[in-house]
Amino acid sequence: MKILLISPKTPNTFWSFEHVLRFVAKKASFPPLGLLTVAAMLPREWQLKLVDLNVERLDDADLRWADYVLLSAMIVHQESVREVARRCAALDRRIIAGGPLFTTGHESFPEIPHFVLGEAEEIMPQLVADLQAGAVRPIYRAPQFPDIGQTPIPRYDLVKIRHYVTMAAQFSRGCPYDCEFCDIIVMNGRVPRTKTPAQFVAELEALRHLGWKEMVFVVDDNFIGNRARTKALLHAMIEWRRRTRPTMGFLTEASVNLADDAELCALMVAAGFRKVFVGIETPSAAALEECRKLQNRGRDLVGAVQTLQKAGLEVMGGFIVGFDSDTGDIFKQQFDFIQRSGVATAMVGLLTALPQTRLYQRLKREGRLLAESTGNNTMAALNFRPKLNREYLEAGYRDLMRRLYEPRNYYQRIRVFLKSHRPASERLRLSWRDIEAFLKSFWLLGVWYRGRWAYWWFFWSTLFRRPRQFRIAIELAIIGHHFRRVAAAL
Repeated sequence: MKILLISPKTPNTFWSFEHVLRFVAKKASFPPLGLLTVAAMLPREWQLKLVDLNVERLDDADLRWADYVLLSAMIVHQESVREVARRCAALDRRIIAGGPLFTTGHESFPEIPHFVLGEAEEIMPQLVADLQAGAVRPIYRAPQFPDIGQTPIPRYDLVKIRHYVTMAAQFSRGCPYDCEFCDIIVMNGRVPRTKTPAQFVAELEALRHLGWKEMVFVVDDNFIGNRARTKALLHAMIEWRRRTRPTMGFLTEASVNLADDAELCALMVAAGFRKVFVGIETPSAAALEECRKLQNRGRDLVGAVQTLQKAGLEVMGGFIVGFDSDTGDIFKQQFDFIQRSGVATAMVGLLTALPQTRLYQRLKREGRLLAESTGNNTMAALNFRPKLNREYLEAGYRDLMRRLYEPRNYYQRIRVFLKSHRPASERLRLSWRDIEAFLKSFWLLGVWYRGRWAYWWFFWSTLFRRPRQFRIAIELAIIGHHFRRVAAAL
């Protein structure tokens, strides 16, 4: 059996980091971990080929070669998915589609004949049998949230790892919280399920044996959803690092109450974690109450961010504007909070009603839903009727993004971060890729683009005052260029 796995093209968003790729001579930010995991569940004797449209072109010869096409996508991939489906139909190749886009909205794709809805672990044996029998069903639906303790090591060998900035791995699925706007609990549930520490370390070993030496994104919904199991994993990772001396580092996503557990923070840093994405959402207490962001309520959020920074973690923050309780000064509130907290990488988006979330259901009941979500919250357009004036919100969002990433404001925010941050000694290591990126930053940020004088002042002041943090400072300067370009296109 010949199976072609296709990962759709990702548009230019916060998470694409498209404008960073030029600095580091890479083609994409992350590999398609979902497809690599599904590939590992297929019989080893089958012939598999993976085409990531973020890295390479899809040729008609690839489609003609395949007996079936397996396609995995998120909501943001809709446009690319339709193009792939059109090409498959033209060459009479049948698609089996899975992933978040289809789990919450497969009815919108009548051109696709087969779907896997939900997580694949318990579905794959039947799908494989039906493929072998030539009798594939229209829909395979996961009967429950599966135990991922038996999930195989992803087939990292199917991608050319040199094309990616960051590799990806997963320890857990699910999140214990119930934020109104979030679709994680729709797809993965509220009871975090984890792999065993040995299982996850084996995945890291697979990457190490392939020669991977850079960052690994642990793509959990909430890395600390089950703290006891997370700590057991971290101890195993620390022991693995002691034995093998890998150079790779890690980033992940976690809730802000990570700051309450000093032991957990210390273990993460000792295990090699350098960055954590935190859903801060808003400094507005009323908005946190509205969206049931319970873990953020009643706490000093600036203080929590600084606690994580002092522990040695760079905090990347998610922020939202457009809640019903937002007042006319919400943009000033968000700007002031982000600048004071030193969250350099601030991913601010307009609130969007994702399919099947409680927010989506509420707005639909209230007759306020206007359109389906594109999955891209960097688009300055709401898919529902807000309480504040729509034009005011959309214009205010565009202005907020541009102010946040205006060079002087952005470099000042990095300085605030560097003042709190306590870097690990291993951050001094420079690879040839780092050196190449620095040299490109000198030209592109220091000569070619607007903000060059702010860049050079930031460059020299950091080099002389905080030399141990120089590498991370220039890395953030490069990342800021990506966000500045995204903001300019809004």
